[in-house]
Amino acid sequence: MTWALTQADLIAAACGSLVGLVLALIGGGGSILATPLMLYVVGVPSAHAAIGTGALAVSANAFLNLIPHARAGTVKWPCATLFAASGIAGAAGGAALGKMTDAAVLLPLFALMMLLVAAAMLRPATGQGDPGIHLTWPMAPRIVAAGLVVGGMSGFFGIGGGFLVVPGLLASTGMAMLNAIGSSLLSVGAFGATTAASYGLDGLIDVRLAAGFICGGILGGILGTAVAARAARHRGLLQKLFAAVLVAVACTMLWREWPW
Repeated sequence: MTWALTQADLIAAACGSLVGLVLALIGGGGSILATPLMLYVVGVPSAHAAIGTGALAVSANAFLNLIPHARAGTVKWPCATLFAASGIAGAAGGAALGKMTDAAVLLPLFALMMLLVAAAMLRPATGQGDPGIHLTWPMAPRIVAAGLVVGGMSGFFGIGGGFLVVPGLLASTGMAMLNAIGSSLLSVGAFGATTAASYGLDGLIDVRLAAGFICGGILGGILGTAVAARAARHRGLLQKLFAAVLVAVACTMLWREWPW
């Protein structure tokens, strides 16, 4: 039995490369492009299938990106594990609700979420946090509550939610930004996997396209990592440019999908 690359495979890989490049250059937020790319560029026919397939790709890329952070010791495992574990329940509920939501409602809401991400990316980082933070009993309820809320939103929209996980970890633990970024990837991967499993049970995942997206994401991540040091001084500008792209994509989605 022969297996040949199709145009859709190559387009999925190219889209994955773009997301991987963005994530390597500016960090969280890039994965939210997975669903619109799957829907409007790759050509996945169903909004729910695009969300499920994108969630699988985002999950795999998050777990792969977690490896170098773990090796560097930036992951606060007790806090990250509790946040992810509590958020999995929220992601499962959010995914179930998302599947029951009509695409005519879901996609405009997704576009509004993209506008929220763009606004969040334009906000300057505040506070340095404590790099020596450890999980404590008084801290645990805050982490669980934040995990449930963020996981629910991640599952509903089928996004990794890194742009929500990072501030959730910062607010509930007070850890340093670098630790929050590294620790967030465990939740992003777990929430994406939970969402993908929920959609996959209903046959709403194209595994082949997801594989192409993942492979492209790896290549894009390698390229982005190679130039990240040189681009570090321009990170603020890159974030603003990417926020502008998100606004443009969100406005296009609203124009196409809004029930006028």
